[in-house]
Amino acid sequence: MTDQRAKLSWAEGQVPVSDQFDDPYFSLQNGLAETRHVFLDGNDLPARFAPGFHIAELGFGTGLNLLTVWSEWEKNGRSDPLKFTSFEAFPMARDDMVRALEAFPEVALWAERFLAVWQGGTCDLGTLRLEVVEGDARETLPLWQGHADAWFLDGFSPAKNPELWGSGLMADVANHTRQGGTVATYTAAGFVRRGLQEAGFTVSRAPGFGHKRHMTQAVK
Repeated sequence: MTDQRAKLSWAEGQVPVSDQFDDPYFSLQNGLAETRHVFLDGNDLPARFAPGFHIAELGFGTGLNLLTVWSEWEKNGRSDPLKFTSFEAFPMARDDMVRALEAFPEVALWAERFLAVWQGGTCDLGTLRLEVVEGDARETLPLWQGHADAWFLDGFSPAKNPELWGSGLMADVANHTRQGGTVATYTAAGFVRRGLQEAGFTVSRAPGFGHKRHMTQAVK
């Protein structure tokens, strides 16, 4: 476990901004709509949901991505567990997560259930099996034994957090993706796209969310 915690400022009173990376955790326009557009639509979810479905993520942050996809899992009538593994170098304090997630009443029911038991590490909520792996993903991901059906690449901006977007880490993502698995991310940075291509993904560009013209989708 790491003793490094996220250091935050707050924009407009409710949007957390990383002091380490000078970047907001979610869109100032609508973080929930951004998550649905980039990570759910970008991975063709919930259409691909199936027994044993496993999502992996770089950058757990506030947990908003998790809560959004978990809510869709249950809304689709699933009672089996969704597996979700996230890699996070700077975990957010629980009280900060509570404050940030108050901005999203649409997922409040899932946030309450999650926050009632969340103490870091792993938790089992019946329809959700979560593992948050703390530490530098460049060190922790190669040691992971799992393989994901879909990846959410949600680190801070590549310009401010290039460590989480390098070609070596993209190769590790590929090594832990099932054949036919997908990747989605809000960035369309050229070096990220090249890293995914070099790792064996077929990469495409799609319309981005809000002020972002483009985002990236990839299939192994």
